[in-house]
Amino acid sequence: MCLGIPGRVVEIHDDAGLRMATVDFGGVRREVCLSCTPEADVGSYVIVHVGFAITLVDEAEARRTLAVLRVMAGAVEGELGEALP
Repeated sequence: MCLGIPGRVVEIHDDAGLRMATVDFGGVRREVCLSCTPEADVGSYVIVHVGFAITLVDEAEARRTLAVLRVMAGAVEGELGEALP
């Protein structure tokens, strides 16, 4: 199963010419490529799939989705490598 998981951009940096970000998924942080979402900025919420931010989402929707994903803990752990806190 592949999931798109919402997270908040907490830092943006350049990595060998790629626009990258540290994204917080409700306590779990991962490095994410922003090449598909050039409009994303620090504080933006993005949907992340296999390490790429694929679209922006508003904060309310991100929080609702994270709440649902916490109930589906096994699926999230498989995607992120650890459970959401």
